[in-house]
Amino acid sequence: MTYVSPSLAQLHADYAKAHRIDERAPAAAREAIEVGAPVGVVWQRLADVPAWHTNLEPGVKFIELPAGVRVDAPFARTAGGVRMRARFAVVDRERELAWTGSALGLKVVHRFVLEPLGPSRTRVVVEESMAGPPLAVLFTTDRLRTLLRNSLHVLKRAAEEARR
Repeated sequence: MTYVSPSLAQLHADYAKAHRIDERAPAAAREAIEVGAPVGVVWQRLADVPAWHTNLEPGVKFIELPAGVRVDAPFARTAGGVRMRARFAVVDRERELAWTGSALGLKVVHRFVLEPLGPSRTRVVVEESMAGPPLAVLFTTDRLRTLLRNSLHVLKRAAEEARR
């Protein structure tokens, strides 16, 4: 494939901050789930980045969050032995959390969008795009879909347990 991804700076400013992923990227996926918890509870679990290992990504072993969860703040996380450096692009309380990052030559745009479905139900949509030279070896769209689906189920469980 000869796809050339926009720069990470462009992905941050023109994609993530514009509430979108790179749909043309070689790996792009979108998944959704309904959570039996109010949007505020779901947001609490999602925005608690130091607890992502319990609330979102069990494989995360190390998270650096030097400036908190705010627009353009950097963070880093290690999962599966791979360190990703990232920046928050959108931090819209109880609506959207989006970031861009890079690891192993891959450039990523990742978004979570929350939609209240009433006082005790929330629809969560997650989407991600990945591009970069090692992509064909490391990720396929199907594998990305599975990872996104798994993170949604972890978030759902964490939010529903917190609600009890």
